[in-house]
Amino acid sequence: MDTTDLLSLLEILDDDIDELEETLAPVTKHALGDAASKLPLLDKAQLYILVTYAIESILFSYLRLNGIDAREHAVFRELTRVKQYFQKVEDVEKMGSRRENLSLDKAAAGRIIKHALGNNQHNANQNDQQQNRGQLQVQTLPTSGGASDKGEKRRKRKRHQPDHASNQPGNPE
Repeated sequence: MDTTDLLSLLEILDDDIDELEETLAPVTKHALGDAASKLPLLDKAQLYILVTYAIESILFSYLRLNGIDAREHAVFRELTRVKQYFQKVEDVEKMGSRRENLSLDKAAAGRIIKHALGNNQHNANQNDQQQNRGQLQVQTLPTSGGASDKGEKRRKRKRHQPDHASNQPGNPE
């Protein structure tokens, strides 16, 4: 490789590094936790995943540049794990977009409530009718001179008799 080619490649690399530093300045100027604390939960998760992925990717590239088999190194397993987190965040985003599409059908909700309240009213009416039937049955029962009254009178008489009368030898009861 010619030295002029190498110098031009180094200048391009230097320019790219400067551009990267400018781009990352808002993130690197402050602690990562400070930047993340101002973000919503999903964005915070994405930020942490991206930073972790960037660090692991740099380590992976470093290992490969030094001739080490990076696919057998723990860094590769870590990159795979971080990719799984990317997928999980993507799935959560998809679920969030589905929830936004859901809406309340007010007419259907009204019908359900009306039906439930109607059943409650219907049940209350049935209870009232049953109570009225019970009161009618009580009112139609015979109040005097019936067989049940005679039995009641006998029971009262037995209760009021003295106990010693039933123990006497000439008593028929």
